[in-house]
Amino acid sequence: MNRERSVHNDTCNCQPTRQSRRLLIGQGLVATACGLTGWLRHQTSLSAAVNPTPSHASIAPADIAPADALKKLYEGNQRFASGKPLAENRDMDRVRALAAGQKPFAAFLGCADSRVPIEIVFDQGFGDVFVTRIAGNVACSENIGSLEFGTRVLGARVLYVLGHTECGAVQATMKGDEVPGQISGLFQYIRPAVRQAPDLAAAVTQNVRNQALLLAESSPVIGRLLRQGELIIAGGVYDLKTGVVTPVEIAV
Repeated sequence: MNRERSVHNDTCNCQPTRQSRRLLIGQGLVATACGLTGWLRHQTSLSAAVNPTPSHASIAPADIAPADALKKLYEGNQRFASGKPLAENRDMDRVRALAAGQKPFAAFLGCADSRVPIEIVFDQGFGDVFVTRIAGNVACSENIGSLEFGTRVLGARVLYVLGHTECGAVQATMKGDEVPGQISGLFQYIRPAVRQAPDLAAAVTQNVRNQALLLAESSPVIGRLLRQGELIIAGGVYDLKTGVVTPVEIAV
């Protein structure tokens, strides 16, 4: 009777030991698997950081020369105007990739006209261009401050002033009629171009040139970037009928 009890006790004592051993081994395997998974994830993240997947439209500003940035814009407009846009960087993958920050390669001062969506006109996507828009594409102090941020802080390599044909703000300035509210507050910026030009088309072009010069000369931040060769300033006029941007010569 004692022997049976002893055997029973021995059996009971051994069984938990085997279960514990199996449990420890299982936990060890799980821990090892989790450790390997974590290590693989770490290595994948490290590899992605060191060797990022190249993308045509995701070049960091520091990696592109100002002249190449301007060329990239004109190539994009050529694709758009010819009906063959790449339409890159316009999906949710791009949106998620930019959630932590932005590095646009170009900054814009454009007109608020709904017919001139700058990203589409230059065939760019999320995070490619830093855009300020205002009727008449005028360089008022608020826009200058925004463009200082886009160039000095975010690192855009080209600062582009974009006007367009049949600009209503330029037309209104030429007419000089009474207008409601604060619309006439824009006229002071456009009036010099109107005085220098014989017609609307010439005034639109001259206004682009004047605003570009105003940006270069009134902002110490932008002026310094230009002198150091870290930024170029350019301008153009978008044709509402053809979709083509015609460059305007800017002498700074």
